[in-house]
Amino acid sequence: MNSEEVANRLADEKSPYLLQHAHNPVNWYPWSEEAFSKARSEDKPIFLSIGYSTCHWCHVMERESFEDNEVASVLNEKYISIKVDREERPDIDNIYMEVCQALTGSGGWPLTILMTPDMKPFYAGTYFPKISYGNHNGIMELLNKAYDKWKENKSEILNSAEEITRIIREYRDDNPHQEIDKQIFEKAFNTLEMSFDKNYGGFGSQPKFPSPHQLLYLLRYGIYNNVQKAIDMVEKTLVSMYKGGIFDHIGYGFSRYSVDKKWLVPHFEKMLYDNAFLTIAYTELYQVTHKKLYKEIAEKIIKFVLSEMVSPDGGFYTAIDADSEGVEGKFYLWTKTEITNILPNDDAKFICDYFNITETGNFENANILNLLHHKDNEFTNIDQDKLEEIRVKLFNEREKRVHPYKDDKILTSTNGMMIAALTIAGKVFDNKFYIFEAEKAVSFIIDNLITKDSRILARYRDGEAKYLGYLDDYGYFIWGLIELFIATGKCDYIERAQDINTRMLDLFRDSDKGGLYQTGNDSDELIMKTKEIYDGAIPSGNSIVTMNLIRLAEITDDIYQNTIAQKQIEYFAGKINDSPTSHTFMLSSYMFYKVPKTKIVLVSTKDSPSLKEVLALINDKYLPFTTTVTLFKEDVSKKNDLFLGYRSHSEEIACFICSNYQCNEPLYNKQEIISEITKLSDIKE
Repeated sequence: MNSEEVANRLADEKSPYLLQHAHNPVNWYPWSEEAFSKARSEDKPIFLSIGYSTCHWCHVMERESFEDNEVASVLNEKYISIKVDREERPDIDNIYMEVCQALTGSGGWPLTILMTPDMKPFYAGTYFPKISYGNHNGIMELLNKAYDKWKENKSEILNSAEEITRIIREYRDDNPHQEIDKQIFEKAFNTLEMSFDKNYGGFGSQPKFPSPHQLLYLLRYGIYNNVQKAIDMVEKTLVSMYKGGIFDHIGYGFSRYSVDKKWLVPHFEKMLYDNAFLTIAYTELYQVTHKKLYKEIAEKIIKFVLSEMVSPDGGFYTAIDADSEGVEGKFYLWTKTEITNILPNDDAKFICDYFNITETGNFENANILNLLHHKDNEFTNIDQDKLEEIRVKLFNEREKRVHPYKDDKILTSTNGMMIAALTIAGKVFDNKFYIFEAEKAVSFIIDNLITKDSRILARYRDGEAKYLGYLDDYGYFIWGLIELFIATGKCDYIERAQDINTRMLDLFRDSDKGGLYQTGNDSDELIMKTKEIYDGAIPSGNSIVTMNLIRLAEITDDIYQNTIAQKQIEYFAGKINDSPTSHTFMLSSYMFYKVPKTKIVLVSTKDSPSLKEVLALINDKYLPFTTTVTLFKEDVSKKNDLFLGYRSHSEEIACFICSNYQCNEPLYNKQEIISEITKLSDIKE
């Protein structure tokens, strides 16, 4: 359809995904009471379609079905059709995705649900072609058969919908109290080790997802238990991913996943959340190994984000599409002829050899640039200046192509992730610009996504902030604030983190049974309230919040936060025991809760050379169970009662090393401080 044709109700929305469907001949509604009232008054079932703007198969289904007048005619005559952006409404998506997985054994997007006017589902699936073929049901057949049954035997459908809803609700509420398995860390490691691909890294066969939170868990497990195999698994995976086509070697940044086991052929969309967590993974691996390659990869990811994914006001965009000109990956592919036409002969040969660019190609008669043909890390043993000069030429040439669509909505949750990632990298690499960009993003959220009564909102786009924030929005933003406090010593960040954390617990916590709901007690009423715990593409809100609680307890000596974290772990213990590798970030949180921890408090002035030297030493070490708090004399005053116990001293620097909420006598001599910190290790004795 073209934009000159009559728009449907989605034209008034801000969501890029909904706007992509605003000129479909389908009479789409956004999720609204208007749609449900219409369905009730006309006695029609609801056709619910959930996706997101950079979803390749969502585009395919739109072209095949939602732009088709015959399909639209059936939908408009027999159904009330609702379109939902899963990134704006994860609460809706999570409920119906669980329904789809329960009914079909799998899930994905586009997510297709048939349901009653009171939101109860009776059929679920994902992508449907227009016409049935092979084992694929066509949407025309589905819509007509389901509607006929609605008219002929509606009571059977209503009973089925009621039963499906009941079963999902019971499963959601089924958290029998258990003690967490004493061998849970080893079981998670052993399961990951069994599924580990020794040749190409990663877990399982194909498709392969980055799953960086699993890698972060393995680093912590490997360091604490002195298990080198765990660290080797992380290193193999992160090197192999970088060598593959899942990494964009011309413009940088990682794609969503690889369709093959080698990491060669990506699903070309780029998500902010993947790149945020992978930045952290490479940064932490650099701390463990001190190999400059991992620092360089982290810096390349950040370069991509700061050049392609940041708004003029400092917020971070959500994603970049896989498709351009209707073809998946077209923007990123190269033929050998293109290379030889752009570059001088010597440069063309150099780059074709380096990236394995051939006449026949490796993907649809073209080339995905990759380094997989290089053994180990030999790809680093080349003229880096020459490589960069050629890369820039190819990048500039690629910029002339039609770019993939960019989803420019700004989500509080993914911004919190990127704030944390930039801050961690800025701290470890001593890069003040990264910290500056993280602080700009915090300012953007405070200015645009927090209401006057301090309620966080979920999405900003085109001047509009909308949707009451979800648990992920609170959890990830608090995480970013905690990292900024650790990196900068600015007390405003930790005070704001504490305030938001308190409000979050009031809004989301189930104080009777335990856990935190995905939506607040002031949110829309759906068919059920959910407590997300599965660490999938990103860690769940409950996993992030648990880690935040333990860290806030460490920083502020507020034992109450630890108590809530303990209840979180106890409440979800059954699900964690059943599938440890589905909850690896929660296991990282539990490990942080359980192991002996160290806290270092440094009190000095902002321009102190001694402080800078001590912090450089600490930041260079991988100490996942050590918390470093930097306080400036000019800030530690009676105006700030959070750190009153650390009074100013006449010496240039004071260092308190604490464990189990007890601190040793302060050290004032720089060399003594350096000597003690040098001894620090998070390896279990």
